[in-house]
Amino acid sequence: MSKSDQLRAQILELTRAYYAENWPGETFEPGKTFVPYAGRIFDEEELVNLVDSSLDFWLTTGRFAKQFEQEFARYLGRRYALLCNSGSSANLLAVSALTSERLKERQLLPGDEVITVAAGFPTTVNPIIQNNLTPVFVDVELTTMNIDVNYLEEALSPRTRALIVAHTLGNPFDLGAVCAFAKKHSLFLIEDNCDALGSLYEGQLTGTFGDLATSSFYPAHHITMGEGGCVVTSDAALKIIVESFRDWGRDCYCDPGKDNTCGKRFGWQLGSLPAGYDHKYIYSHVGYNLKLTDMQAAVGVAQLKKIGAFAAARRANWSLLKESLTKYEDDLILPCATASSDPSWFGFVITVRDNAKFKRADLVQHLESKKIATRHIFGGNLVRQPAYQNISMRQVGSLENSDRVMNNSFVIGVYPGIDQQKIEYMVDCFDQFFTRVKVKQG
Repeated sequence: MSKSDQLRAQILELTRAYYAENWPGETFEPGKTFVPYAGRIFDEEELVNLVDSSLDFWLTTGRFAKQFEQEFARYLGRRYALLCNSGSSANLLAVSALTSERLKERQLLPGDEVITVAAGFPTTVNPIIQNNLTPVFVDVELTTMNIDVNYLEEALSPRTRALIVAHTLGNPFDLGAVCAFAKKHSLFLIEDNCDALGSLYEGQLTGTFGDLATSSFYPAHHITMGEGGCVVTSDAALKIIVESFRDWGRDCYCDPGKDNTCGKRFGWQLGSLPAGYDHKYIYSHVGYNLKLTDMQAAVGVAQLKKIGAFAAARRANWSLLKESLTKYEDDLILPCATASSDPSWFGFVITVRDNAKFKRADLVQHLESKKIATRHIFGGNLVRQPAYQNISMRQVGSLENSDRVMNNSFVIGVYPGIDQQKIEYMVDCFDQFFTRVKVKQG
């Protein structure tokens, strides 16, 4: 070993020791220890990878990014995985790719329509607007929080060209109905899989059904890189287009730090450029720089090995909450897994019934006072958000369930940092609340 190799090994061994000293584990004190709705779970492997990457001082996409892309594609059984700097950017890349002239007659043009849900996350919808396309909002089911497929045919118009739909809170949407609808009408399907890594539909991983699928590696999600996202596909043409939009819009597909992969770097003639113009500086799309750093990818490589354990913990926590809170279904609508699915849950969603003896705010404030974190369902009914008041859009029906989500629904955590002791404490806090409600009513 060289002297630098020896020093690197010492640094990494010290990093393991530092992890053990700095993160010795948490002692839970009911009512005093905060119970987050989500959070990062890591051990010394993430920290070692992060430091190892930093010692390379390769500050853009590098060896860890390539490793992650290969392993993530293999995990999902897809041909290509393309890392980017966030799940929101992944959605932007996926939608933007459908506007490429390279798709010829399938290219989405300004004014074309994309079906999505109103009770969703803004950056599932924003790329539609940013690409001068028209979002068509449909309603959701209250028990699954997913797209109500009964509205699909009504949402269709001569200008409908695609769907972008999320697996809400890890619960797969009805992929059988949505995929059949997309195939029947020759529509592109983008799966927003940001909340659902590890979820199954009819035994198949979500993120593997659409023409394109996206993931997020924000700390709240199933695995994390801090920031980070990914687009996956098995379509070679879409892969090249997504890569172009991600990498400044360039036509060249060389890896960072590489030249002349095509073997004719100075042999191209595209657009009205002079023949022989350097292919590294030919731009075929109006793109961005949405790459991530290799240090982020290094964390992801370690996280990827933990998906199975993380998903198992999420399923177990969700099941414990569902079993314990069923007794309150007179006042609460509790979540249900979509038929034929096995979700890797992102959170446990609760909807206070319209005729309940209390309001959402009452229950949420009680839980928060007990240091149990809650979150609303993204933007509620996005049609009512100030950002969307003056956009070109269509909505199908009254979106009454999206309004119920906006007014009555909230989420508590099931992430792997929550153990059985914390679940029991959370349930006890619900019991306290309903005892108090019963006393008031009595």
